[in-house]
Amino acid sequence: MKIIAHIYTDFPEKFGIPRQSGLVPSLQAKIIFEPEYRNPDALRGLEGYSHIWLLWQFSEAIRENWSPTVRPPRLGGKKHQGVFATRSPFRPNPIGLSSVKLERIELDSKEGPIIYISGADLMNGTPIYDIKPYLPFTDCHPEAVGGFAENYADYHLEVQIAEELLVQIPSEKRESLIGVLAQDPRPSYQNDEERIYGISFGTQNIRFRVAGNILTVVAVEQLKAAKEEL
Repeated sequence: MKIIAHIYTDFPEKFGIPRQSGLVPSLQAKIIFEPEYRNPDALRGLEGYSHIWLLWQFSEAIRENWSPTVRPPRLGGKKHQGVFATRSPFRPNPIGLSSVKLERIELDSKEGPIIYISGADLMNGTPIYDIKPYLPFTDCHPEAVGGFAENYADYHLEVQIAEELLVQIPSEKRESLIGVLAQDPRPSYQNDEERIYGISFGTQNIRFRVAGNILTVVAVEQLKAAKEEL
C-alpha cells in the first residue's frame, strides 16, 4: 500500500487524542499530499461532499505479532474484548478509519492541493492511505447498535480552567482543547486525584488533575521544541 498524504494536527503525541473521530468537532487539521499525488484532478468533485473517510496507518502501533484480544481503555484496561470488536490500534494490520468533516479544499498552494478538515482523531504526521467520500444514504445507519461502546457515548468531564491560564491558549484553539480535555485523556485504570497529567496540544503542554467528574487545568507550559523555535 502506498502512502498518499500526511495529516497535520495539534497532537504531537498519542496521549490525549480523542478515542474516536467526531468526538471533538472543532478540532482542525489539514492533509498534504505526497508529491506523486499532488494532482488537482484527483480531487475533482470532492468539494461536493460534506464529510470524508480517511484510511490511515497506526504508525505508532506497528508490530510483528498480533493478539486476538485487547483491553479497551473505556473498560478500565482490564477486561478483554475481541480485537475485531474494538477500534484498538493493535491489530493484525495497522489500519485506522476515521469519518471527518470536509471544511474546504485549497488547490493552488505551494504544497499542492490541501484538504482542511475538522473532527479528526489522528496524531500529527500520521500517514494517509486513502480518502473516500462519505455517503449519507449508505454510510449512515441511525438504527445501528453500538455494543459496549454505547455505554460511554455520553461520558465527559467538566473542565475548569482559570482565566489567567485560559488566556495563554490561542483563542482559536480554546474550544478544541476544552473538548479534548472533557473526553478524559487519562488511561481508564488511573484515578489518582493527586496525580498531575500533561497533554501536548499544539505548541503547549497542558497540565491537569482530575477529581471525580471535574478536570482542573493547573498549568500551561510551552513545549521545549516550540521554545527552541522562538
